[in-house]
Amino acid sequence: MKVKKTKPIRFDILTIFPKIFDSYFGESLFKRAVIAGLVQIVFHDLRQFSLNRHKKVDDTPFGGGPGMVMQVEPIYGALEEIKKKNSKKKKRIILFSTRGKKLNASIAKRLAGYDQLVLICGRYEGVDERVAENLADEEISIGDYVLSGGELPAMVLVEAVSRFVPGFLGKYESLEEVKGSYAVYTKPEVFKPTKGKGWKVPKVLLSGNHKKIAEWRKDNSSST
Repeated sequence: MKVKKTKPIRFDILTIFPKIFDSYFGESLFKRAVIAGLVQIVFHDLRQFSLNRHKKVDDTPFGGGPGMVMQVEPIYGALEEIKKKNSKKKKRIILFSTRGKKLNASIAKRLAGYDQLVLICGRYEGVDERVAENLADEEISIGDYVLSGGELPAMVLVEAVSRFVPGFLGKYESLEEVKGSYAVYTKPEVFKPTKGKGWKVPKVLLSGNHKKIAEWRKDNSSST
Protein backbone atom coordinates (compact mmCIF):
# COMPACT_ATOMS: atom_id res chain seq x y z
CA MET A 1 0.00 0.00 0.00
CA LYS A 2 1.36 3.40 -0.97
CA VAL A 3 2.02 6.17 1.51
CA LYS A 4 -0.15 9.06 0.36
CA LYS A 5 1.72 12.32 0.25
CA THR A 6 0.88 15.71 -1.21
CA LYS A 7 4.16 17.38 -0.22
CA PRO A 8 7.81 16.38 -0.58
CA ILE A 9 9.44 14.82 2.46
CA ARG A 10 12.18 16.94 4.02
CA PHE A 11 15.25 15.53 5.74
CA ASP A 12 17.21 17.85 8.06
CA ILE A 13 20.58 16.32 8.94
CA LEU A 14 22.52 17.64 11.94
CA THR A 15 26.22 16.81 11.61
CA ILE A 16 29.72 18.19 12.02
CA PHE A 17 30.68 16.75 8.61
CA PRO A 18 28.05 17.94 6.10
CA LYS A 19 30.32 17.36 3.08
CA ILE A 20 30.36 13.61 3.75
CA PHE A 21 26.94 13.40 2.12
CA ASP A 22 27.71 15.28 -1.11
CA SER A 23 28.53 12.40 -3.46
CA TYR A 24 25.87 10.01 -2.18
CA PHE A 25 22.95 12.40 -2.36
CA GLY A 26 24.24 14.12 -5.50
CA GLU A 27 23.93 11.05 -7.74
CA SER A 28 21.39 8.67 -9.24
CA LEU A 29 17.94 8.38 -7.62
CA PHE A 30 18.50 11.10 -5.06
CA LYS A 31 19.68 13.64 -7.60
CA ARG A 32 16.57 13.00 -9.70
CA ALA A 33 14.27 13.01 -6.68
CA VAL A 34 15.62 16.35 -5.45
CA ILE A 35 15.27 17.92 -8.90
CA ALA A 36 11.72 16.54 -9.16
CA GLY A 37 10.85 17.95 -5.74
CA LEU A 38 10.07 14.56 -4.21
CA VAL A 39 12.60 14.89 -1.41
CA GLN A 40 14.44 17.79 0.15
CA ILE A 41 17.71 17.26 2.03
CA VAL A 42 19.08 20.07 4.20
CA PHE A 43 22.32 19.94 6.18
CA HIS A 44 23.01 21.79 9.41
CA ASP A 45 26.63 22.13 10.53
CA LEU A 46 26.51 21.78 14.30
CA ARG A 47 29.67 23.84 14.67
CA GLN A 48 27.68 26.87 13.54
CA PHE A 49 25.52 26.50 16.64
CA SER A 50 28.38 26.15 19.11
CA LEU A 51 28.51 28.70 21.92
CA ASN A 52 32.26 28.23 22.13
CA ARG A 53 34.43 30.81 20.35
CA HIS A 54 36.51 27.97 18.89
CA LYS A 55 33.31 26.29 17.61
CA LYS A 56 33.83 23.21 19.76
CA VAL A 57 30.89 20.83 19.95
CA ASP A 58 32.32 18.28 22.39
CA ASP A 59 33.79 18.06 25.89
CA THR A 60 35.02 15.52 28.44
CA PRO A 61 32.43 13.29 30.14
CA PHE A 62 31.33 14.00 33.69
CA GLY A 63 32.45 11.20 36.00
CA GLY A 64 35.57 10.56 33.94
CA GLY A 65 36.22 8.07 31.17
CA PRO A 66 37.84 8.00 27.75
CA GLY A 67 37.02 10.13 24.75
CA MET A 68 34.81 13.15 24.25
CA VAL A 69 31.05 13.62 24.31
CA MET A 70 28.96 15.77 21.97
CA GLN A 71 27.33 18.64 23.84
CA VAL A 72 23.62 19.31 24.08
CA GLU A 73 23.90 23.08 23.39
CA PRO A 74 24.74 23.00 19.63
CA ILE A 75 22.10 20.35 18.99
CA TYR A 76 19.48 22.31 20.91
CA GLY A 77 20.39 25.47 18.98
CA ALA A 78 20.08 23.72 15.61
CA LEU A 79 16.72 22.21 16.52
CA GLU A 80 15.38 25.57 17.67
CA GLU A 81 16.42 27.11 14.34
CA ILE A 82 14.68 24.32 12.43
CA LYS A 83 11.56 24.71 14.57
CA LYS A 84 11.34 28.45 13.81
CA LYS A 85 11.45 27.90 10.05
CA ASN A 86 9.26 24.79 9.84
CA SER A 87 6.91 24.95 12.81
CA LYS A 88 3.82 23.65 10.96
CA LYS A 89 5.31 20.49 9.52
CA LYS A 90 4.53 17.03 10.87
CA LYS A 91 7.99 16.36 12.23
CA ARG A 92 9.94 13.53 13.86
CA ILE A 93 13.34 14.00 15.52
CA ILE A 94 15.63 10.96 15.41
CA LEU A 95 18.89 10.33 17.23
CA PHE A 96 21.11 7.54 15.95
CA SER A 97 22.22 5.30 18.79
CA THR A 98 23.40 1.73 19.30
CA ARG A 99 20.68 1.50 21.96
CA GLY A 100 17.93 2.48 19.54
CA LYS A 101 15.28 0.43 17.78
CA LYS A 102 16.66 -1.56 14.83
CA LEU A 103 15.71 0.08 11.54
CA ASN A 104 13.52 -2.12 9.34
CA ALA A 105 11.01 -1.72 6.50
CA SER A 106 8.12 -1.24 8.91
CA ILE A 107 9.85 1.67 10.68
CA ALA A 108 10.92 3.20 7.36
CA LYS A 109 7.35 3.08 6.05
CA ARG A 110 6.03 4.70 9.23
CA LEU A 111 8.59 7.48 9.02
CA ALA A 112 7.69 8.11 5.36
CA GLY A 113 4.36 9.41 6.63
CA TYR A 114 6.01 12.50 8.16
CA ASP A 115 6.56 15.80 6.38
CA GLN A 116 9.97 16.29 7.99
CA LEU A 117 12.54 14.03 9.59
CA VAL A 118 15.31 15.61 11.64
CA LEU A 119 18.33 13.32 11.95
CA ILE A 120 20.93 13.87 14.67
CA CYS A 121 24.33 12.39 13.81
CA GLY A 122 26.49 11.76 16.84
CA ARG A 123 30.28 11.47 16.91
CA TYR A 124 33.08 10.77 19.38
CA GLU A 125 32.13 8.61 22.39
CA GLY A 126 28.47 9.53 22.19
CA VAL A 127 25.95 12.33 22.66
CA ASP A 128 24.96 13.98 25.94
CA GLU A 129 22.07 11.86 27.21
CA ARG A 130 19.91 14.95 27.65
CA VAL A 131 19.46 14.98 23.87
CA ALA A 132 17.79 11.55 24.00
CA GLU A 133 15.84 12.44 27.13
CA ASN A 134 14.51 15.84 26.08
CA LEU A 135 14.97 16.51 22.36
CA ALA A 136 14.74 13.33 20.29
CA ASP A 137 11.42 11.61 19.64
CA GLU A 138 13.09 8.26 19.19
CA GLU A 139 16.47 6.53 18.90
CA ILE A 140 17.30 4.32 15.94
CA SER A 141 20.12 1.88 15.21
CA ILE A 142 21.01 0.28 11.86
CA GLY A 143 22.69 -2.79 13.33
CA ASP A 144 24.47 -4.50 16.20
CA TYR A 145 27.83 -2.84 15.61
CA VAL A 146 29.53 0.47 16.36
CA LEU A 147 30.37 3.14 13.77
CA SER A 148 32.41 6.31 14.13
CA GLY A 149 29.35 8.52 13.70
CA GLY A 150 25.72 8.84 12.67
CA GLU A 151 26.38 9.94 9.09
CA LEU A 152 26.23 6.46 7.53
CA PRO A 153 23.08 5.55 9.50
CA ALA A 154 21.54 8.82 8.27
CA MET A 155 22.22 7.86 4.64
CA VAL A 156 20.74 4.41 5.21
CA LEU A 157 17.60 5.80 6.83
CA VAL A 158 17.09 8.51 4.19
CA GLU A 159 17.20 5.90 1.42
CA ALA A 160 15.04 3.37 3.27
CA VAL A 161 12.39 6.03 3.89
CA SER A 162 12.63 7.64 0.44
CA ARG A 163 11.86 4.31 -1.25
CA PHE A 164 8.34 4.64 0.16
CA VAL A 165 7.84 8.10 -1.35
CA PRO A 166 5.64 7.74 -4.47
CA GLY A 167 7.65 8.47 -7.58
CA PHE A 168 11.09 8.05 -5.98
CA LEU A 169 11.69 4.70 -7.70
CA GLY A 170 9.63 5.50 -10.78
CA LYS A 171 7.45 2.42 -10.36
CA TYR A 172 6.19 1.46 -6.93
CA GLU A 173 6.08 -2.18 -8.08
CA SER A 174 9.88 -2.22 -8.11
CA LEU A 175 9.92 -2.09 -4.31
CA GLU A 176 11.40 -5.30 -2.94
CA GLU A 177 9.24 -4.69 0.12
CA VAL A 178 6.20 -5.29 -2.10
CA LYS A 179 7.22 -8.23 -4.31
CA GLY A 180 9.91 -9.82 -2.18
CA SER A 181 13.57 -10.19 -3.09
CA TYR A 182 14.27 -13.06 -5.48
CA ALA A 183 17.34 -14.25 -7.39
CA VAL A 184 17.80 -12.41 -10.70
CA TYR A 185 19.90 -12.98 -13.83
CA THR A 186 20.67 -11.08 -17.03
CA LYS A 187 22.76 -11.51 -20.22
CA PRO A 188 24.86 -13.39 -21.11
CA GLU A 189 22.90 -16.64 -20.91
CA VAL A 190 26.17 -18.46 -20.21
CA PHE A 191 29.11 -16.71 -18.58
CA LYS A 192 32.48 -18.39 -19.11
CA PRO A 193 35.01 -17.76 -16.33
CA THR A 194 38.73 -18.17 -16.99
CA LYS A 195 38.69 -21.66 -15.50
CA GLY A 196 35.99 -24.26 -15.05
CA LYS A 197 32.54 -24.76 -16.51
CA GLY A 198 30.28 -21.98 -17.72
CA TRP A 199 27.79 -20.41 -15.31
CA LYS A 200 24.31 -20.80 -16.74
CA VAL A 201 21.01 -19.03 -16.20
CA PRO A 202 18.28 -21.38 -14.87
CA LYS A 203 16.38 -22.84 -17.81
CA VAL A 204 12.98 -21.90 -16.41
CA LEU A 205 13.78 -18.20 -16.80
CA LEU A 206 14.38 -18.74 -20.51
CA SER A 207 11.23 -20.78 -21.04
CA GLY A 208 8.74 -17.96 -21.53
CA ASN A 209 6.32 -19.81 -19.20
CA HIS A 210 5.24 -17.00 -16.88
CA LYS A 211 3.47 -19.31 -14.45
CA LYS A 212 6.54 -21.47 -13.96
CA ILE A 213 8.76 -18.38 -13.73
CA ALA A 214 6.51 -16.93 -11.01
CA GLU A 215 6.67 -20.22 -9.11
CA TRP A 216 10.46 -20.34 -9.43
CA ARG A 217 10.81 -16.77 -8.17
CA LYS A 218 8.57 -17.55 -5.22
CA ASP A 219 10.71 -20.57 -4.35
CA ASN A 220 13.89 -18.48 -4.66
CA SER A 221 12.81 -15.39 -2.78
CA SER A 222 13.00 -13.94 0.69
CA SER A 223 10.18 -11.57 1.57
CA THR A 224 11.17 -8.47 3.55
